[in-house]
Amino acid sequence: MTSKLKVNLINDSGDNNFITSDGSGNLTTQKILYPAFAAKMSGTQQLANDTSTKIAYDTEVYDTDSAYDHSSNYRFTVPSNKGGKYFIGASIRSGNMADTKKINMYLHVNGSEVAEHFAQVVSSNTSEQYTVGVFKVLNLSASDYVEVFVLHQNGAAVNFSSSSSIGSFFYGYRLGS
Repeated sequence: MTSKLKVNLINDSGDNNFITSDGSGNLTTQKILYPAFAAKMSGTQQLANDTSTKIAYDTEVYDTDSAYDHSSNYRFTVPSNKGGKYFIGASIRSGNMADTKKINMYLHVNGSEVAEHFAQVVSSNTSEQYTVGVFKVLNLSASDYVEVFVLHQNGAAVNFSSSSSIGSFFYGYRLGS
């Protein structure tokens, strides 16, 4: 004896459509409800020398749970009931940097540094631009927020920018359910 289960819709525990069928064997997977976001810089941000500054990723590329603030705080906040492990990353494109100078990039959670990456400029050309990135898997709880800061030691202010498609991004997504 065989059993059959006939459904045209499967919902998750939050009553969100997860899988649908058109009745002819064609299945469609709906949005999987892992928070995910990506934002980029739309222009230039001038950073003072030797000062840790929050980066204004002011243009959303996508934001599945409306959890990224692209207008004032420039931070991702973990939505209610969406805590867990997250892959978070960011990159930034520098303006002209002098030889032997350093760019540090930091991830902060709730105002505290949790990851750092730096690049040491090694070109003899004083008008080189660099893309620096930082990323980490973080265990985050609901209401935790993540921000990106940059510090450079060029000796004078430097403009950091989006620099088209190779520029400055902030992104993340929850791993697993």
